[in-house]
Amino acid sequence: MSLPTISLESLVSTKSFDQLLATAKSAGCASSSCGSSAKPDEMDSAVWEKIKDHPCYSEEAHHYFARMHVAVAPACNIQCNYCNRKYDCANESRPGVVSEKLTPDQARRKVIAVANEVPQFSVLGIAGPGDACYDWKKTKATFERVATEISDIKLCISTNGLALPDRVAELADMNVDHVTITINMVDPEIGAKIYPWIFYNHRRHTGIDAARILHERQMLGLEMLTARGILTKINSVMIPGVNGEHLIEVNKWVKERGAFLHNVMPLISDPAHGTHFGLTGQRGPTALELKTLQDRLEGGVKLMRHCRQCRADAVGLLGEDRGQEFTIDQISDDITYDASKRNAYREVVARERGDHVAAKSQAVETVKATGSGKSLHIAVATKGGGRINEHFGHSKEFQVYEVSHRGISFIGHRKVEQYCLGGRGADATLEGVIAALKGIDIVLCAKIGDCPKDQLAEAGIRAMDVYGYDYIETAISALYAAEFGSEPLAATA
Repeated sequence: MSLPTISLESLVSTKSFDQLLATAKSAGCASSSCGSSAKPDEMDSAVWEKIKDHPCYSEEAHHYFARMHVAVAPACNIQCNYCNRKYDCANESRPGVVSEKLTPDQARRKVIAVANEVPQFSVLGIAGPGDACYDWKKTKATFERVATEISDIKLCISTNGLALPDRVAELADMNVDHVTITINMVDPEIGAKIYPWIFYNHRRHTGIDAARILHERQMLGLEMLTARGILTKINSVMIPGVNGEHLIEVNKWVKERGAFLHNVMPLISDPAHGTHFGLTGQRGPTALELKTLQDRLEGGVKLMRHCRQCRADAVGLLGEDRGQEFTIDQISDDITYDASKRNAYREVVARERGDHVAAKSQAVETVKATGSGKSLHIAVATKGGGRINEHFGHSKEFQVYEVSHRGISFIGHRKVEQYCLGGRGADATLEGVIAALKGIDIVLCAKIGDCPKDQLAEAGIRAMDVYGYDYIETAISALYAAEFGSEPLAATA
C-alpha cells in the first residue's frame, strides 16, 4: 500500500509546528534519515552529504530546498563588461542587483526571519553585489554571526577569484564547503575583451596584463579549494563571438583542477541595464546556442543546467524571489530563531524525496523500454516538489526536459511573463510566452484554458493538463510511452 500523497505546497504555507509534525508522522516518516535512497549510487557519501540539500549543487535538491543571498559585500576588485551593480533596484532579476545593502548585523536578523518563515531554506550565500572575497571583513562577520544562531545552514560564497587564494584557509576554518568562481576565460587575450580592468596589489591593471593576473589567481584559488576538499562550481557567461567556443577549453582546465560543477549561463544583455555589452549591442546566446554548447561539454565537468542567474539578494526556491517579504524595515530588532518549522519540513521532504527518486527510476525504465529513437522537448509548469503543480497562466518560467530512449534529462528553463493576471489573460503576453517556448513539443501544466491551448496548438505546441500534480518524470514517461507504442506507466499520485 502506497503512503499518502504529501502536498509540499500546503506544507510550506502551514504556520503551526504541530500541523507540520502531524503531516510528517501521517506520511510514515519517523526520522530525517528516511529518503536516503535519493543518493545517486555512483556518488561518494561524503559529497552527497554536502550537496543533498543545496539547490545549486544538486538538480534534485532544487525542487525542495531554497537559497538566500545577503547583500553585505558591495565592494568589487574587477570590472566586467556584462555587469552594472545596482543597489536600490526591485524590478530587475540578474546578478549584481539588490534592493538594499545590509550590514552583517542586519543580515543576521534577515537570515533568522527567513529561516522562521521559509522552511525550505537550507543555504546562505554571499554573492556580492561586489565580491565576497574582496569585501572580506563583512563577509566573514556575517558568516560568524549567522553560524552562531543557526548551525545547520550551509554557507556558500560566489567570487570572481582574484582575492580567493588569500581567503581559502579562513573559508575552510568557517566550514564553508561550497564556493562558486566565475571563470569566463583561460586565454588572457579573450579575457581582455571581457574585463577592462582589475584592482590587485593596490593598483589598477588593464588589458591583457589584467586578464593574465586574474586567470592565474583563479586557477590557484581553484586548486587550493580542491586540496581542502571544498566543492567548487564554476560559473561561465556565454558571450557569442567572444568566448562561446573558448568555454570548451575553460571546461577542460577546470576539470583538471578538480571543479565539481560547470554552470554555463547566457549573457544578459539589455541596454536598459547600463552594462558595456548592453550599450554596445553585444547579443546574448539563443536558447538553442546555449544548449548546443552545453551538450558539447558533456563528458567534461558535470554541468549545472538549472541556474536562474539570481539577484545578489534573492530569497526562496530557484526560480522565485521572496526578497520583498523580508526587507529590513519589516524585521524586529530582537528577532529570535525558531527551528521547529524547518525541522518538520525536512522530515516530510526526506520521505517525499525517496518516493520521487523511486518514481523517477521507474519512469526512466519505461522510457528506455520503448526502444524508440525519437526525442521530445517538454516544458513543465511547476511550483517545486518535482511535480506538475502550476497553472499555465500563472507560470513565470517553464522547466524544460528532453526525453528519448536514453532517458529523461532536465536541460534548462525558459523565463516568461505571467500570462494570466486577475483571472484574465493578455494576448500580447501570450504571444511572448509562445515565442519563449520555441522548440518545445509539449507543455505539461496543472491547468490550462482553451484559448491559450488553441494558440499554442497553432504554433505547433501541444498543451496538456491531464497529468496535473503527478511527478514530472512519471508524467513524461507515460506520455512518451503513449506516443511511441509502449505500455504507459501508471501515474503516481
